[in-house]
Amino acid sequence: MGTYTAREERYDTTEYRRCGDSGLHLPRLSLGLWQNFGADRDQLNQRRILRRAFDLGVFHFDLANNYGPPPGAAEENLGRALAEDFAPYRDELVITTKAGWVMGPGPHQRGGSRKYLLSSLDRSLARMGLDHVDVFYSHRPDPDTPLEETMGALHHAVVSGRALYAGISSYGPAATREAARIMRELGTPLTVHQPSYSMFNRWVEDGLLDTAADEGMGVVAFSPLAQGVLTSRYLGGDVPPDSRAGVGRPSWRDNMLSEEVLERTRALNAIAAERGQTLAQMAISWVLRDQGPRTVTTALIGASSVEQLEQNLAALDSPGFTPEELRRIDEWAVDSDVNIWAGATASRP
Repeated sequence: MGTYTAREERYDTTEYRRCGDSGLHLPRLSLGLWQNFGADRDQLNQRRILRRAFDLGVFHFDLANNYGPPPGAAEENLGRALAEDFAPYRDELVITTKAGWVMGPGPHQRGGSRKYLLSSLDRSLARMGLDHVDVFYSHRPDPDTPLEETMGALHHAVVSGRALYAGISSYGPAATREAARIMRELGTPLTVHQPSYSMFNRWVEDGLLDTAADEGMGVVAFSPLAQGVLTSRYLGGDVPPDSRAGVGRPSWRDNMLSEEVLERTRALNAIAAERGQTLAQMAISWVLRDQGPRTVTTALIGASSVEQLEQNLAALDSPGFTPEELRRIDEWAVDSDVNIWAGATASRP
């Protein structure tokens, strides 16, 4: 690939929002590197996606230590792209990473201990070739580690200069309030919460969005397409061999394509068609819909190609929802057992 120069007009049409009460701003759609940036994917294609995203105003790239495969590969691949393409633009980028899920064998390669979080952050920085990330998250609550220890590690990551902001992911409302209290007392407020959220996974509406707003935290919604269920790929009931269901990713469950789920998906697809959108675009627009103080700051989208990236970003051009459209969507947009992170969220009151 030739030398990369970013598009000068990249911010001309970019819509972004403040992340809670902080001065950090995030684009309405951000690029998540969970599924398509491991060693099993073409690296030139990865760089094309990253370049095109930034050219279109997507300046937030979200990772975790275990994204791959193998774990760590996504951070390594982004590190190459940062060095070869984005070095002149580092101050414009928001790079975020996390630790909490299993990274390797032994008791100190998982959980929320100070040892794991801080050593993992050091390794993440080395893989990406950075001296700091913009946000470092506790990727999940850990019932076996005192919350004070986990939050103390996030606080230390910030005061030591390895991260600019601290965040949490998949914490329930009560644990979020307590974590926010601890961090305020330490002097490093929690800036952001990253929960799963989609039309088929609405758990955040039962208190978490209110809690985040009360605590001055932004919300970064991940998996707005419910692991790809809220796309056109499965409408016929078939499973494409290159899809998440066909590949058999660990993040997939067979019951995600039950007859009940397919019926709901087809009904939502019909509403999307009336709006002039694809199902995926409507699902993204819905997560970003105006909910007053509870409105999501940004949603993370994945992309396996430039074309898919552009199609998903087109959701930002859609009209708002009428009350009647929201009523009709609510008939079908119900929890559908796609929240594979529910156990972690419920692990701490």
